[in-house]
Amino acid sequence: MTRKHWTLLFVAVLLGALSLYLNKDWFAGDNIHMYHRSRPPRAGMFRGKRKDDNPAINPIIFGFDHRQKLTSIRVVPASEFETNKYAHAIWHLVSESNSVPVKDFTYGAPIQGMHPKIKGALPDPLEPGVKYRLFVETASLKAEHDFIPDPRSQ
Repeated sequence: MTRKHWTLLFVAVLLGALSLYLNKDWFAGDNIHMYHRSRPPRAGMFRGKRKDDNPAINPIIFGFDHRQKLTSIRVVPASEFETNKYAHAIWHLVSESNSVPVKDFTYGAPIQGMHPKIKGALPDPLEPGVKYRLFVETASLKAEHDFIPDPRSQ
């Protein structure tokens, strides 16, 4: 092979490696992608009133792009957090070691393997139109997500 062929081969390999580096997330750090949705509760023939049901808002479901083994979930009013880094959590669950990986969860509902940080604490009801911030932690990752509860639709 001539010097020209070796140079073209080297440039092709270099461009291929650069393309892989830019188009794949092999070197990117992991992160948590969160979303929330709010839907009216389903009407059911045998559906009773749940104790964690808030009549002012539609139930809020939080989800992830893939299952996460959570170590902490905390919800605080966003306005309070903006003025106080240690804002009062209206819902705070923790897990020491045995939480089950979840893809989604509902505000105020129990999550297997997690318990309230303060024993016996219940989640405060959310108010419609108020901005809240959800903090989620795993063993190695942390994420935040802002949401505003929708008023209950009939």
